[in-house]
Amino acid sequence: MLRSLCIAFSMFSRIPVPHVPWKEENRRYVFCFFPLVGAVTGGLLLGWRVLCRVLGMGQLCFGAVAMFLPLLVTGGIHLDGFADVTDAAAACTSRERRLSILKDPHIGAFGAMHLCALLIVQTALLSELTGLRLTALTGCGFVLSRCLSGMTALCFPCASDGSLHSLVQPANKTVTAAVLGILLLLTAAAMVWLHPMTGGIALLASGLLLIYYRWFACRQFGGITGDTAGWFVQLCETAVMAAAALGGCL
Repeated sequence: MLRSLCIAFSMFSRIPVPHVPWKEENRRYVFCFFPLVGAVTGGLLLGWRVLCRVLGMGQLCFGAVAMFLPLLVTGGIHLDGFADVTDAAAACTSRERRLSILKDPHIGAFGAMHLCALLIVQTALLSELTGLRLTALTGCGFVLSRCLSGMTALCFPCASDGSLHSLVQPANKTVTAAVLGILLLLTAAAMVWLHPMTGGIALLASGLLLIYYRWFACRQFGGITGDTAGWFVQLCETAVMAAAALGGCL
């Protein structure tokens, strides 16, 4: 379990952890610890909100740094997937060609444009957060997105033998699904407790996005990949930010 924890943080974050050999027995529970990366990000977001209050910083400063915090923690692994997927989806070509675009390390015009738009929107939405409860709810979104992404990795068909498949294939699916299910329920309950209406809207939006994700990934690529998982994580987090911003306005 501890080795799986180290692999999860070494792969999905830039947080220093001890090196662990890439063996199948060490990868059985990686997805169990994937949401913990989101918990670290959410904790930093809440801490930044408190610090901004103490120092009297403006909302734009809060939103800009808050947008940067997930990038600081993850190193941009999910943003990379988001850019690759938008590049591939914009290509009017065969499914095989779209899958090859996902593997291309270079970013295209569509990926760059969508990436800039995503970061601007996230900064704007985060700048609307004023209360600690709504900020904490947004922090829960980083955990929620990873719980859902881990569940889809276990349940949705994989499109290729990439990094995602290398984590799913040796996984103990029964234990992993149970852990992710419990974390998902606890996160959902925390979101509703923090702000009932906003939490409900955020969960509804995430559920609808999950349905769209399956349809989109299967239609465009024949299944999910590591890049589509990153694409979903980014959109799910943005949906929770939008719900929190809407809750603050209402």
